[in-house]
Amino acid sequence: MVQPQFQGQTYGEATKQRRAVQAVPTGRAPAEQAQQAARRARPMPSGSLTAPTANPMEPITAGANFGPGPNSIGAGIPIPPPNQDDAIEELKAILSVYYNDDLADLLDSALREGF
Repeated sequence: MVQPQFQGQTYGEATKQRRAVQAVPTGRAPAEQAQQAARRARPMPSGSLTAPTANPMEPITAGANFGPGPNSIGAGIPIPPPNQDDAIEELKAILSVYYNDDLADLLDSALREGF
């Protein structure tokens, strides 16, 4: 990191400021921060779908909020009830990007009858 130049001060002030700046740990260089972020952001290597499981004792429903295995219900984490208005708004947004007759029918049905 480039040290600032302390000029136009009374005798000794520049030295005190320089020491104060050196006493404070500096952040990492942007390139070093980017490299560290890239190392952290690497996804886990994906395995083959036909490879044996890495967790043979874990049920296939582990993580889902139904069926056996660890999930938020078993951990005591409350799950808020679904909000119909949010679902309809999300369906509208999806339909605006990926128009599909079946999605349009689903939206019409949801608006007429509710979920």
